[in-house]
Amino acid sequence: MCLFAILAGMFPRVAFAVFWIARPAVVDAAFGTFIWPLLGLIFIPFTTLMYVILWNPATGITGADWLWIGIAFVLDLGHYTYSAYGNRDKVPGMSFGGGEGPPRSSM
Repeated sequence: MCLFAILAGMFPRVAFAVFWIARPAVVDAAFGTFIWPLLGLIFIPFTTLMYVILWNPATGITGADWLWIGIAFVLDLGHYTYSAYGNRDKVPGMSFGGGEGPPRSSM
């Protein structure tokens, strides 16, 4: 279980794919279809993995489980935000050029 936690923290897409292959009944019970977990695997893998791990067949997701899913969602958004920020120099019109920084207004 510890190895899976390390895998999930470093590579959530791989961890969710391994979990889905190892326990397809759990993923199918949590979502009811293959479309939502597939979209989750592509766009929000850590949130999807956390949802499947926390889902309980008797009660579903309740109470503090939503806190952990929210934290996972923030981590997924942080990944996309950091990727966009890191690649800002590669987008035309977004680079300030030459390390000068943003233009300053004169008052």
